[in-house]
This record gives sequence, C-alpha cells and structure tokens, in this order.
Amino acid sequence: MPFKSQAQRRKFAQLLVEGKISPETYEEWNRETGSAKLPDHVTRTKSAKNRKAGTAARKTTRRTAAKRTASKRTAPRLSRSRKA
Repeated sequence: MPFKSQAQRRKFAQLLVEGKISPETYEEWNRETGSAKLPDHVTRTKSAKNRKAGTAARKTTRRTAAKRTASKRTAPRLSRSRKA
C-alpha cells in the first residue's frame, strides 16, 4: 500500500528506527509510492452516513423548536387562581 502523505512517510521512518516495523515493510510501501508528490497531511472526510445523520438531527431540532414557539403563540396558558 503506498503512502498517502509525507507525514505518514515520516511516521513509518520513525517506526523503522524504533524497530517496530521491518525494513522490508518500509521499503515495500516506499517502492509502491514511487516518486509521487505527496501532500504534507491528509485530512479525514466524513462519511456520507455521518453527514446525513448530522443534517437530519439539525432539521429535526429546528422543526421541534418551531412547533414549540408556535404553540406558545397560539394557545397561551391561563393562570389558575387560588381558592381561599
């Protein structure tokens, strides 16, 4: 599997120096990457499932808040008086 970023390449080099990965593994990844121009860092993208869930939650919250506001306007509560 090729490296995705320079940061990942640096991390693998550090693991190689610490002896946590074999030189063969590092060389395999380095060979597969070749001389490609890599970005310094790669950011994670949200999956479509997570994006939809977040959007749906916000819409539900707004709709519920609107219902509460509307019900307060249309049907105000009557205060009960105490009987002595």
